Amino acid sequence: MTEATFSTPLIALEAVALDTETTGLDAKSARVIQIAAVRISNGALATAAPFDTLVDPGVPVPAATTKVHGITDAALRGQPAFKDVAGPLGDYIGARVVIGHTVGYDMTVLGREHAAAGLAAPRWRTLDVRPLARIVAPGLAGYSLDRLCEWLGIAITQRHSALGDAEAAAQVFLALLPRLREKNVRTLAEAEAASRAQIETEMLSGARQYAIDGPPPPPALQRIDSFAYRTRVADVMSAPPLFADPEMPLRDVMRQLVDPGSSSVFVRLVSGDVGIITERDVLRAINAGGPDALAAPANTYAQAPLQSVRADDYLYRALGRMSRLGIRHLGVTDAGGTVVGAVTTRNLLKHRASAATVLGDAIEQAASAVDLAAAWSRLAPMARGLMADDVPARAIAGVVSAEICAMTTRATELAVRQMRDEGRGSPPQPFAVLVLGSAGRGESQLAADQDNAIVYGQGAENSPADQWFAAMATRMTDILDQAGIPLCKGGVMARNRTWRMDVADWTTTIKGWVRRQRPEDLLSVDIFFDAVPVYGASELAERLWAHAYTQAHGARGFQHLLTENARSVASPFTLFGGLRTDEKGRIDVKRYGLMPLFTAARVLSIRHDVRARSSAERMQGFAARTGHNADEIAGIVAAQETLLGFVIGQQLIDIESGVPPSTRVLVSRLSAKEKAALKAALAQVAVTVDLVAEGRL
Repeated sequence: MTEATFSTPLIALEAVALDTETTGLDAKSARVIQIAAVRISNGALATAAPFDTLVDPGVPVPAATTKVHGITDAALRGQPAFKDVAGPLGDYIGARVVIGHTVGYDMTVLGREHAAAGLAAPRWRTLDVRPLARIVAPGLAGYSLDRLCEWLGIAITQRHSALGDAEAAAQVFLALLPRLREKNVRTLAEAEAASRAQIETEMLSGARQYAIDGPPPPPALQRIDSFAYRTRVADVMSAPPLFADPEMPLRDVMRQLVDPGSSSVFVRLVSGDVGIITERDVLRAINAGGPDALAAPANTYAQAPLQSVRADDYLYRALGRMSRLGIRHLGVTDAGGTVVGAVTTRNLLKHRASAATVLGDAIEQAASAVDLAAAWSRLAPMARGLMADDVPARAIAGVVSAEICAMTTRATELAVRQMRDEGRGSPPQPFAVLVLGSAGRGESQLAADQDNAIVYGQGAENSPADQWFAAMATRMTDILDQAGIPLCKGGVMARNRTWRMDVADWTTTIKGWVRRQRPEDLLSVDIFFDAVPVYGASELAERLWAHAYTQAHGARGFQHLLTENARSVASPFTLFGGLRTDEKGRIDVKRYGLMPLFTAARVLSIRHDVRARSSAERMQGFAARTGHNADEIAGIVAAQETLLGFVIGQQLIDIESGVPPSTRVLVSRLSAKEKAALKAALAQVAVTVDLVAEGRL
C-alpha cells in the first residue's frame, strides 16, 4: 500500500473509518472500552474483515454510560487491556488515513491510552466527516452522526457500538466525496486545509471542537533521473526499423540482427498485426528446437501483438512500460500507428526506471476512475522532483500536458468499454477525441481542467451516431472529473454538442468562425487551433486542424480580428511600476503574461501559416518565415519559460498546502531577485503584443 501524499485524491484514498466507545465524554479522563475500524479502498468499503474488539479499562463503567452503548463491566471482564490491542490496531491501520465523526476526540483518548501503556502515540493523518459535511452543506440543522446519515439516506446499524458508528462514518465519507468535488475539494491536502479552516471558524464562534493534528511535513524531495522527462523517444530510438518477411527463415532473420548491430526485427503477420523477434527470441528458439529451428519461418517466433510507444512520448513512458512488462524492446510508432523505429534497454542503459517513471504506464493500465485518480496523484510529486532537479519549466509543462492527454485517452477507452458493457454497442462511426487548449500546446500547468472535443465520420445532431457519442463523451468527461481533471466551467467538452460533431458539421462550423468574424467566436477558434488528437482515427482530427489553418490563413479580416484581440491586454504594472496584485497579494500570471504570449504566438502562426502547436515553435517558425530578429524571439520564448516556472512553483506550494492551484502567484514569497525576474518576463508581453500590430509586419 502506498502512503497517502498531499496530492492523493480523496476518491483514491486508502483509509480506515474508526470509532471508540469509552467510559465517558471527557477526553481528559475517559478510558477506551471498545475500538472498531473498517477499511476504505478504491472509493468503497473494503471487503477486508473489520477490526473490532472490547477493551478492559481496569476501571468500572459508569451506569449512565452503559445506558448509552450497553457495554457492562461483566462484558469487559477478561477482555484484553489496551496495551495488548494497540499493536494489532496499528497494524490494521498501517499508513492509512483515519476517518471518523469528531475523530479528534478518538485521537485524544487513544493518545492518552498509548501514553498510559508506555507506548509512543502513532501519528495518523485524520479526516473528520463533521467539518467536511459543513463545507458541502453549511445550512444543515445539525451535524451529528445521526443527522448526517438521515440527510444522506444512510441506515445506521448498531448505533452507539464502535463498529456500527465506524461503518456509518465510512458511508458518510463516501457519500460526501462527489459533493466535496463540486466544492473543489478533491485531494487529501485540500480536505485537511478546508477542515482546519472550518474548525477554526467553529472555535471562533464558540462551538466546541476537539483539536486535530495538522498534516505531517512533506517528505524530502527525491532526486529523480530528469533525462527521462526531458527527452523524447524519437531522440534515442533506433531507426529506420528493420522488417522481415513472415516466411523468411529464422536463419536469415538472425543475419539481419547481426549485420547492422540491431537487436530486434519486426514482422508483418498475415493477421495484419506487427510482431517482433529479438536476439533472445532467436536464442530461445534454438534452445527449444535445435539447429532445425533456424529453418522455420519468422512468423513462427514473432511475438505479437507488438508492445509500443509513440515517437513523441517522453522516455519515462517507455521506461515504465518496460518495467511493468519485464521486456527489453518496444516498437516505436508515429501518430498514425505506423512503426518507425525501436527502443531498447540498450538505448536507455543509463536511465533505469524508478518509482516516478511508472506514472504514464499506471494511467494506461488504469481499470477505473479510482485507478486513474491514484495515477494522477503522482503528477504533482513528480513535478516537484523535476523542479528540484532544475528541469526547465517548459519541459515540466510538457510532461503535465502529455499526462492530461494520456488521461483523456484512457478515460475514452474506459467510457467505450462502459458503453459496450451496458449494451450500447461499439462506436457507430470512426471518431477521434481531441485535447484542446494548453494541453494541446504542451504548456499545461497543474491547475488544468478539461478541454476536449470529438469529431466523427457522419451523423447530424441527435442522429443515432450523435446520441452514442454524446453518451460516451458524458462518461468520458465524468471519469476525468472523478480522477482529478475537473469539468470545464466554460463547457468546452465533447459532452456538449458544440464540441461534438461529424466532419461535415465541423467543416461548416470552422468556416463560420472565419467568415462571420464575430468576437464571440474567438475563444472557439483559439482553443481549436491548439487541438491534438489523443484517441481514435487521428487522421480525421489532423485533416480538420489543417483545414482550420487553411481557412484562417486566407482570411485577412479574420486575422485582423485576432490581432485586435491579442492587443487588448491589460498592463501587469501599476502606475508606479509595481506588480498589479489582487486583494490577497497575488498577480494573475496567466492573464497578464502567459495568455498574451500564447495568443500572440497563435496569431502569428495563422498569419504566416506556421503549422505548429507550441508557442515556442510558433514564434521560432514565425522568425524563420520572416527573418525577424532572432534575439527578440529568443527573449519572448525565455519570458514564457520564466512565467511558467513561477506559476508551476506556486501551484506546487498551493497543492501541498491544500489550496486549490491557480495561475496567481503570491508576490510576497518572492525574493527581490525573483521579483525582478518576474517583472522582466512580464515586460516582454509588450514586445510580443507589438509584434502582432499591423505596423510591424
